[in-house]
Amino acid sequence: MTTPFAGGGSLLDLAQRMIAGEIEPPPIAKTLGFTMTAIGPGNSRFEMDALPERHANPMGTLHGGVLCDLADGAMGMAFASTLAEGESFTTLELKINYLKPVWRSHLIANARVVKRGREVGLVECDVLDDSGSLVARTTSTCMVLRGEKAAGR
Repeated sequence: MTTPFAGGGSLLDLAQRMIAGEIEPPPIAKTLGFTMTAIGPGNSRFEMDALPERHANPMGTLHGGVLCDLADGAMGMAFASTLAEGESFTTLELKINYLKPVWRSHLIANARVVKRGREVGLVECDVLDDSGSLVARTTSTCMVLRGEKAAGR
């Protein structure tokens, strides 16, 4: 299966087409129920409704992996928006700090590229609940892939 991003155009252009509904979101977005709602050079915003009947851990709160996936998606697209045509990337490291429990809330993940070097970049993301309170802060280190390393990604 090829990704909607494989095969031409900048990832920023393709992400804008996804927001416009011209391209299907990736399967993980459908599975977890998150949506990319904004993209620009070096930033993105993802949103989702956290539902205990769908996303709860055994304690009844939002599973931390769901928060991590939401933030990872937002950070990945923020970084992808900085790539040239023919480039791709991979995540080298991801860190998340959980700051408060969530049961049921509309979550907003705002990601921004902090530093973009030729080979490696640092991205961070704040996840806020529907009252604007910080739920989690994440960071990610991403590596640019070019040529054969970017093929098929």
